[in-house]
Amino acid sequence: MSNWAWDPISKSYYWHRFFSHQPDLNYDNPAVREEMWNVMKFWLELGVDGFRLDAVPYLIERDGTSCENLPETHEVIRDLRKKVDDHFPGTMLLAEANQWPADLRPYFGNGDEFHMAFHFPLMPRMFMGLRLEDRKPITENHATDARDSGQLSVVPLSA
Repeated sequence: MSNWAWDPISKSYYWHRFFSHQPDLNYDNPAVREEMWNVMKFWLELGVDGFRLDAVPYLIERDGTSCENLPETHEVIRDLRKKVDDHFPGTMLLAEANQWPADLRPYFGNGDEFHMAFHFPLMPRMFMGLRLEDRKPITENHATDARDSGQLSVVPLSA
């Protein structure tokens, strides 16, 4: 299985991280970044208060890497955050990054990247705790990591 898929209409290959029906955008291309900003502005001008940015660790791809948590990804996020703060103050950016708290911390930057992030590792533990009627899946191991990282966690309550 490859991350490259053939498009018979354009007669060319395209990159996808997850499913072949979800081609990745090339965030190395300034025109792509500008168009994404235009889409965000459209919704912000209609009154949207924030955005959930999906699969954030994979915005930038580099051959020979896992394409996960690359430094260039943070440049894209900082640029979007600056535009949002400058033009639409009070807009919230929420990271969807399935990472442990220590790995998620860089996505907050120095207050110049995301405002909040989902806490995906906690989610299945909450369901397991409910299913078992026991706090241990939530409080053991994981809770100490979250407290020690000093992170605010947003817990998704639906799958």
